[in-house]
Amino acid sequence: MKLHSTVLLCFLLLCCSGAAPGQNTGVQTKAIDPANMDLSVKPCDDFFRYANGTWLRNNPIPAAFDQWGSFNVLADHNSDVLHEILEDAARDQSAAAGSNRKKIGDFYTSGMDSAGIEAQGWKPIAEDLKRIAAIKDMKGIQVELSRQHSYSIRALFAFGSEQDPKKSTEVIGELHQSGLGLPNRDYYVADDARSKKIREEYVKHMTAMFKLVGDNDAAASAGANSVMAFETRLAKASRSLADLRDPDKNYNKMTQDQLSALVPSMEWKRFFTDLGWASPGNVDVGQPEFFKEVNAMMGSVPLNEWKEYLRWKVISSSAPALSSPFVAENFRFRGTVLTGATEMQPRWKRIRETIDRSMGEALGEVYVAREFPPEAKTRALELVRNIRTALRQHINSLSWMDDATKQAALKKLDAIAVKIGYPDKWRDYSKLNIDRTSYLENIKHASRFAVDREINKIGKPVDKTEWGMSPPTVNAYYNPSMNEIVFPAGILQPPFFNFKADDAVNYGGIGVVIGHEISHGFDDQGSKFDADGNLEVWWSAGTRKNFDSRTSILEKQFDAVIPIDSLHINGKATLGENIGDLGGLAIAYTALENSLQGKSVDRIDGFTPEQRFFLSFAQIWRRNVRPERLRMQLKTDVHSPAEYRVNASVPNLKSFYDAFDCGGTGAMFIPPEKRAYIWNLK
Repeated sequence: MKLHSTVLLCFLLLCCSGAAPGQNTGVQTKAIDPANMDLSVKPCDDFFRYANGTWLRNNPIPAAFDQWGSFNVLADHNSDVLHEILEDAARDQSAAAGSNRKKIGDFYTSGMDSAGIEAQGWKPIAEDLKRIAAIKDMKGIQVELSRQHSYSIRALFAFGSEQDPKKSTEVIGELHQSGLGLPNRDYYVADDARSKKIREEYVKHMTAMFKLVGDNDAAASAGANSVMAFETRLAKASRSLADLRDPDKNYNKMTQDQLSALVPSMEWKRFFTDLGWASPGNVDVGQPEFFKEVNAMMGSVPLNEWKEYLRWKVISSSAPALSSPFVAENFRFRGTVLTGATEMQPRWKRIRETIDRSMGEALGEVYVAREFPPEAKTRALELVRNIRTALRQHINSLSWMDDATKQAALKKLDAIAVKIGYPDKWRDYSKLNIDRTSYLENIKHASRFAVDREINKIGKPVDKTEWGMSPPTVNAYYNPSMNEIVFPAGILQPPFFNFKADDAVNYGGIGVVIGHEISHGFDDQGSKFDADGNLEVWWSAGTRKNFDSRTSILEKQFDAVIPIDSLHINGKATLGENIGDLGGLAIAYTALENSLQGKSVDRIDGFTPEQRFFLSFAQIWRRNVRPERLRMQLKTDVHSPAEYRVNASVPNLKSFYDAFDCGGTGAMFIPPEKRAYIWNLK
């Protein structure tokens, strides 16, 4: 299942709260705390630091993190609850065999068995490496590719299932570019000194890992350089971050015969049937030119280089679950070189994250029972209704959208499904085998379970009850094929949402997030999907032209921002998320105005509701970031850095200038005629 348009960064943070039952009470004592602000900064000069300056100074990034902000504070504060759930399950000798409680307890115990894992060294992957070493021809390479894919190792490319973008009631197979060891293609092709240094470090990293499995110096070095050359070919054939956002470009449905004609060197029927797809049918091939290069490589890359690449995929994917030399070297490169973190997370946190990825709904069911009161869900649903009403007002008032498109937009708005807190139907883990004996084997079993679930969806009706995130996740998303917005319980916590707080705080926090996600249904890519989730043209040509003209202003604004060194924000790649932020602000502000009508409102801590709305928005995005992480984000993420999600968005809103009496001055001031007017009205 593809996830689209998440509100946060591409990595997911876990969150649960320490108040039982009820919402988290330990993360902060006040919804808007003036002590966190820097009142020496003028709000119209640098709103991010006006709202967050003292907090930023007083909260340096902990050694084990590559960034530190509201999301991290919430997740880290609440990690103890998930820790407690896992510890309780691990100690429970009476847990029923086959129960979720037994499985998460055994999974956790296997991961915490450091003595056993150290004693094993790299024995858990010895048979895998021996099998690869014995491969004698390309047929054997393809058999190994199938095997690795069956354990969620994306060797060479990625395969899974998806809703057919043009027939959203059906699930089809899906192939897309993958197979890289560095974060994305730019790390292989960029000529700047930093990228070259990372490539050198990557080769050193692979060399060190090959030595850990017994290669001598010469063999390890040769293997590392071979893998680097192999992955570079894949990278050069891969599409850019911006191009990957376009659903039209990345939809190429093919029959099995067409796929075989595109990549004749690959025995696709055997590959698919080995994975459990008994009767292979149509496949969406996201990037055909990438698979042409795969075909070329199958006919030109020597057998030994294929074997080195497949060895590396096994070692790299297994390293976090092996003995300490592998874990340490993996962190040195993945943690320190790439993101700047200088200290590893405690073992229990790493194991907890693995279990959440593998059995997130089993953990989530316990979490929700303890931490998400019914009142929170009721209030969140009310906010969604009010945000939807506000967007309806905006659509009806738009000058750039013609009447026919407005009617279709309102139909789509009304059709958006809303999922709050947790699934109505919990995932069935009865076929997942977990025991206490081997952490890596448990990971492999969980990976195989996940692959089987994906493959088994193909050809069956779409399950509209399914969630793409676990309940404790601090994130939210819009899925255009489902035409749904999803808000796990993890994000419905302070500072994002507090059902006891004033409206200004909630609309500026979770209200903007709700508006952000709903507006994704009408952004530069989401607007290509109709009310039923099908990739269809439903905007008139004139409306599309008007929209593109307005969004190009926002794209250029972000293109001009240089967060670090000479690296600019990629305005095209981040456009959808920037539209979401600006739209979320405008829509949530209207919802706040609606809620305040007929009420007498007082200042709180000296701030009006309108000011508290914007302060709430800015404070959820407060974050210190290491330079390494920031550079990575600019290359790999469709979200703009947190500071600019605030400072580059609010200057487009008249309501911001009015709230803080900016007039026509301030370092952030944008003249009215140069602002981006999309969902925000003049």
